[in-house]
Amino acid sequence: MERLNRTTAPQAKQYTEKVIQFGEGNFLRAFIEWIIWKTNQKTDFNASVVVVQPIEKGMVEWLNEQDGLYHLNLQGLLNGEAIDSVDLIDVVSRGLNPYADFQAYLKLAEQPEMRFIISNTTEAGIAFDPACKFEDAPASSYPGKLTQLLYHRYEFFKGDKSKGFILFPCELIFENGKHLKECIRQYIELWQLGEGFRDWFETACGVYSTLVDRIVPGYPRDTAAQLCERVGYEDRLLDKAEIFHLWVIEAPQSVAAEFPADKAGLNVLFVPSEAPYHERKVTLLNGPHTVLSPVGYLSGLNTVKECCEDPEVGAFVRKVMFEELLPTLNLPVEELEKFGSDVMERFRNPFVKHFVTSIMLNSFPKFKTRDLPGLKTYLARKGELPKGIVLGLAAICTYYKGGKRGEDEIVPNDDPKIMQTLKDLWAIGDVRKVAEGVLADGFIWGEDLNAIPGLTDLLTADLALIQASGMRAAVASVL
Repeated sequence: MERLNRTTAPQAKQYTEKVIQFGEGNFLRAFIEWIIWKTNQKTDFNASVVVVQPIEKGMVEWLNEQDGLYHLNLQGLLNGEAIDSVDLIDVVSRGLNPYADFQAYLKLAEQPEMRFIISNTTEAGIAFDPACKFEDAPASSYPGKLTQLLYHRYEFFKGDKSKGFILFPCELIFENGKHLKECIRQYIELWQLGEGFRDWFETACGVYSTLVDRIVPGYPRDTAAQLCERVGYEDRLLDKAEIFHLWVIEAPQSVAAEFPADKAGLNVLFVPSEAPYHERKVTLLNGPHTVLSPVGYLSGLNTVKECCEDPEVGAFVRKVMFEELLPTLNLPVEELEKFGSDVMERFRNPFVKHFVTSIMLNSFPKFKTRDLPGLKTYLARKGELPKGIVLGLAAICTYYKGGKRGEDEIVPNDDPKIMQTLKDLWAIGDVRKVAEGVLADGFIWGEDLNAIPGLTDLLTADLALIQASGMRAAVASVL
């Protein structure tokens, strides 16, 4: 079987490089690249993407080995009809690793047709790090790298206002555009890049908040061989996602005119405010996702579907969604219940094996943005803590302890500072110290959560029960 590349797949098309994308992972390739691919088909957009690897170790070498090509398998129910499609996605022109070739990275800014910058660097990616220096090649933080690129464009085109960028951050942070813009402003100030550049950035560039929604299990390990047979190529970058998709962009119609994805029959919305869409989705889809994953994994389950169909863990997921998180939202109850039911159907998608271990990357930042607001609102409204959500936090803490689940090695993945903190706390051998230490960690939360009434005691009790009797016993205790 031939390896997929542009020589073996001459049907792949070439487009004009217009998009710089930070992040080469499964989600962006199954969401953004697919949307651009569909937009190219349905409109005269004619755009390709240069993928920038945002961290030192990544996958752009694999992308380049296949000339940016890969297949996307979409599966799910659409208007009651089962969909199982496989398409060749040909919009990635090349990948760049700025750690290996910083000058090639900066030269992206010199291309006059470049217009859009899209990113998904996880919730932890949009952060200002004052340790970054302008002379770094590259700056370690994503906003730092981005500021270097923007400044090079400003200098190269001598402040031409027509050469600004349109930025669409896709990180799951509310008002991600405002956060990213503020980080760039901080770097302009820290690095003393001048009023001229500041004015160019503020007037020539647009940073727009967005909300993304598509469940992407990623590389289909269980069906990869069959899919390769189906397409006739060896494809190491196969990707898999559900058929459902939603991209909400808080931007004016002038931006929609330049990025015409909403004209391609796609569920892409340009709206005055993404707030109501964001709150609903992050709370009722991402919130349950974040806690069901460690609870399910430590209960011996491996996929989201297994978790939702398991009698005990499924009841736990429904409790968190409908009894604890849904009452914290302010939209009409009927609308929220319909959305929640749709989410549960998506979780049980019979075509998709969404492994819970893939969801548990950076679990603490995810819990902070997806579940902590609901915990606080529930306490304020009900006068008690939401037991399912707190158990989810206890499960994350336990997962980060490491060790084994049966024959499988538990390998958590998060910021090294967080990983070291959990390692040190578990080494003490006292679950109350673990609870107190995690809740007090300002690096994780930006505050001391021990101040939340009853949280330290409940988290300690959950940790102790998990250690003594296992996760299923802990789940039973909250049902």
